[in-house]
Amino acid sequence: MNSRRTRTVVALLAVSSILLLAAAGGAVPGLLSAGPLGGDATDDRPDDPTTEGTVGYVEGYWHDDELAVDDREGAVVEDDELEAVVYRSMARVEEIRGLTFDEEVSVDVVTRAEFEENNSEVFGTADGDERIRLNVEGEALFAVDNETDATDERDTLYGGAVGGYYEPGTDRVVVVSDDVDEPSVDEPVLGHELGHALQDQRFDIGSYNRSTVDQDNAKNGLVEGDATRIETEYETRCEAGWSCLDSAASGDGSANLNWVLYAMIFQPYSDGPDYVDHLLGTDDPAGDDWDAVDAAYDDPPASSSEVIRPGTEREPAGVDVEDRSNESWSQLEVDGEPATETYGEAGLVAMFAGDALDSLEPSVIDRESFLTEQTGEYDYDHPYTDGWADDELVTYVPDDASADDPTAAADRSGYVWETEWTSSEEAEQFLAGYREQLELEGADPVADRRDTYVIDEEFPGAYYLEHDGETVTIVHAPTVAELSAVDEGAAPPGEDEIDHEDVDPDDETTDDGGETIPGFGVLAALVAVAAAVAVAIRARD
Repeated sequence: MNSRRTRTVVALLAVSSILLLAAAGGAVPGLLSAGPLGGDATDDRPDDPTTEGTVGYVEGYWHDDELAVDDREGAVVEDDELEAVVYRSMARVEEIRGLTFDEEVSVDVVTRAEFEENNSEVFGTADGDERIRLNVEGEALFAVDNETDATDERDTLYGGAVGGYYEPGTDRVVVVSDDVDEPSVDEPVLGHELGHALQDQRFDIGSYNRSTVDQDNAKNGLVEGDATRIETEYETRCEAGWSCLDSAASGDGSANLNWVLYAMIFQPYSDGPDYVDHLLGTDDPAGDDWDAVDAAYDDPPASSSEVIRPGTEREPAGVDVEDRSNESWSQLEVDGEPATETYGEAGLVAMFAGDALDSLEPSVIDRESFLTEQTGEYDYDHPYTDGWADDELVTYVPDDASADDPTAAADRSGYVWETEWTSSEEAEQFLAGYREQLELEGADPVADRRDTYVIDEEFPGAYYLEHDGETVTIVHAPTVAELSAVDEGAAPPGEDEIDHEDVDPDDETTDDGGETIPGFGVLAALVAVAAAVAVAIRARD
């Protein structure tokens, strides 16, 4: 496994306007001498409960116990009260999931300044060739222009928005708090993070193969769908009878998010709960049999397509880009391996729909289609991309490229992006969307070259499109002349062969002059503020 994949990041950036989790104290110490206030024990509870063997009981605390901190304004938790909150929350996660923790989960708290200073340890570092790769791939998604560094965009996305994360393998929850002295705890969100700890102890989620973005999103569809369902049921029970912290935290600042990257990262959180509902056989997890969800950890989704459409199987078809570059170009290597990436259906939807979250930008998949006004949810199932079967993007660099200046090197680089579709008709649908994307970016066709385009502004360079049955290949290089150097035979002389008539079944493209996003009133506090909880998943070597 490439070292760049030893740390994989999953971020929840807009599920609830009160998702900003802030807690107090450091690692959880021993049991509080005060003990729980005591809820009403049911008659069928064992006389000698144990943390490891009794569902709904952890270190002296039952799931329905009351605590002195319950209903306190602002859910403020003092240092010596955190342990009780954590133990009771663990018991509540057990009660919801019907599983017990194998061992204690430590909870550490850091200031936001400390997190931002050291977040490379969580989300991984990117230098030299790796930074070139990320920049080229960011440009391929039309997410990061030639004047922007993709690593900086990622750090901005996470650094100011992350409220906490869980590290599989270490059994540790880390909470990021703006105010460590007087923090507040969103209890259902704490349950979400502790749910990840339970997953790791029971199902070893850190061992999954996450070597591509699509594999990451696929596995997170199960992992985050499960944890989000725990959080939802937790909140429901707080409203119905459990005594809980009176969570009232909310963000009050704005975040400069990269919407394409955001839309790609958010997909498992949007579709994962429905995927888990499908496994449960219901949309109400209360009292349901979780056996099917537990079994899914042995056979997790193989692609983001399987999470977008629960119940379908979409095993990647297998794409291996043939190296047809000339002697002046070569595939970029990172840690001795070619720099490749698979973005999957979720990544392609993000490319077409990312700007739908920006009220000032037109997009291929428009905001009415991507953002559901009634529920404030995102829809990742679209005709342009629903025929995805596989894809592979390979970064190419000229011999004179230097890793000392990754941004400049990325400007001089290129790529070959081969996509596979379930039919030639599905390939045509994707081509229609991609040509529309090129048009929105200001691309002009090259008169004497087949299916070749040039962009002068944000994403400058030459683009060649090739459609062969179920395969669509995109070749990008700094100039038209260099396209064939990156991929032999690209941009040949002649007339276009791809039909330029729009194949747009839903007429999704729109530019409404900067009107407010439909449903944005529902999501204003969610997306603009970007209250966030993140889970850092470190895949084991």
